[in-house]
Amino acid sequence: MVFVLPCLLFYLAFVFVPILVSVNYSLVEWSGMDKQVFVGLDNYKVLFTQDSIFWPSVLRTLYISVASMAQIPIAITVAILLSRYVRRPSFLVSSYFFPVILSVVVIGQLWKAIYNPASLGGMLNQMLVKTGLESWTKTWLADTDVAIFALGFVIFWQYIGYHVLIQFTGVQNISTDIYEAASIDGAEGFKADRYITLPLLSPVIKISTILAVIGSLKAFDLIVVMTGGGPANTTEVISTHMYNMTFNSFKYGYGSAISTFLVIFCLVMTIVLNLLFKRAEEIAS
Repeated sequence: MVFVLPCLLFYLAFVFVPILVSVNYSLVEWSGMDKQVFVGLDNYKVLFTQDSIFWPSVLRTLYISVASMAQIPIAITVAILLSRYVRRPSFLVSSYFFPVILSVVVIGQLWKAIYNPASLGGMLNQMLVKTGLESWTKTWLADTDVAIFALGFVIFWQYIGYHVLIQFTGVQNISTDIYEAASIDGAEGFKADRYITLPLLSPVIKISTILAVIGSLKAFDLIVVMTGGGPANTTEVISTHMYNMTFNSFKYGYGSAISTFLVIFCLVMTIVLNLLFKRAEEIAS
């Protein structure tokens, strides 16, 4: 208990207490400088019933979460192929992981340049023009119909290597003796992956999925760098809406209500994912 105490105090001071303070702020009307006026649940009433940006931002956040979960099966496939067919896979795994350690500003500026119109040197549009698909060219980050999907792809590209590394480590920790014993019984290739690799990877898959979902729910920095929530709020997510309300509109109480919702939303999603994995494990057993 003595050894755990410093970390516990650090967690309470910098995580738990600020959450409680934010919940308290969500019950007041406050610009950050003038006197706080207690309004009870009025901020939440406005948030759920009158804010035209809030619910679409929730749906976009869920879309990014689903796109993030789509990384997991791809990461598992890549990890299995690397482990099985590449003699020294460490270099490839490190290469896939490289975008994760890059600055978000660097990634945002890189992909903004890629998504630029062809006349401004945008690589994607130039490739479409040169391959005869000029009708497919778009102003990717300025088109209200495709901007959120363009952002989702960048988030997918940035973090796929993170999940490849996690899954690859999990695959490497599975004893080869199990596969050798299974091969004697005729379980090789896809059958071995289905009955050995995937069941033994389930704890790793669970962790990877929760990290992907919770991380996507808090998506903020890349969106701010690339679109700032535009065009016309079509790439606004919960965290960017919270930031704009708090620091651009100086509605600290209202922004705190959004942040409280986000905390509860993350908690609920974590509980739901744990229950789903527990149910899947019970069915499998």
